[in-house]
Amino acid sequence: MSQVPVQGAQVVSRIAGLLRLVGRSAEGMGLAALVQESGLTRPTVHRLLSSLASEGLLDHDAGSGNWVLGPEILLMGSVASARFPLEDIARPSLRRLAEATGESAFFSIRRGSETVCLLREEGSFPVRSFVLHEGVRFPLGVASAGTAIMAFLPEAEQEELLGSWRKHAGAFAAGHSEEVVRANLARTRQAGYSVNPGLVLEGSWGMGAAVFDPSGRPAWALSLTGIEPRFRAERQEELGNLLMAEAHRITQQLGGDGKANRAR
Repeated sequence: MSQVPVQGAQVVSRIAGLLRLVGRSAEGMGLAALVQESGLTRPTVHRLLSSLASEGLLDHDAGSGNWVLGPEILLMGSVASARFPLEDIARPSLRRLAEATGESAFFSIRRGSETVCLLREEGSFPVRSFVLHEGVRFPLGVASAGTAIMAFLPEAEQEELLGSWRKHAGAFAAGHSEEVVRANLARTRQAGYSVNPGLVLEGSWGMGAAVFDPSGRPAWALSLTGIEPRFRAERQEELGNLLMAEAHRITQQLGGDGKANRAR
């Protein structure tokens, strides 16, 4: 968010940015963190937060001091869900993956240059990774879902992201160098599924497969996460095939075939 005067469309952009930051987790975010993450001045952030709270879009948690999503967001989300019945389509696949593998399964959506985790299904294995949960955002190319989606984007779109990679990856750039990401994308295109070897958090591994929209573009992803010993090389093909089978099932339900970008 830039430091230009707040007016017109800039206000909308800043409000949307603050809502996304607060919505990263159910615990919300404190004022200081919002100021740092947004790049806006403290008075501007406080003024916008107060305005959003007066409209019911945000609440201020007196216990933690954090700003959290408000009841109006819940109502809007309930209405919007009728237009996007993705839970009805994706939840059965998540359950099958969690039951078949014992790992936690996730469904993420692409939003611009990020992925956002929408749904989670817990596996039966008692030791879990908690890197991923509903509402978490990662830059495309980071984590297994973002890698699976980015790998099947047109080459020009991939190069646009890679051309300013450190800025795009932000805090994740240290563990995701451009060279590492390029290699991961190439392996994903070849195998059909992505593997994240603990790049977001040491010891926490993930695998993902892209779900394609009717035009053949990768718009969503299924993924599995867990501890490193559960994702050893001898098991990756089995997990990858399960992910791709369920991703293809959802792609077909959404009216696509997933072949357009795979064959380029």
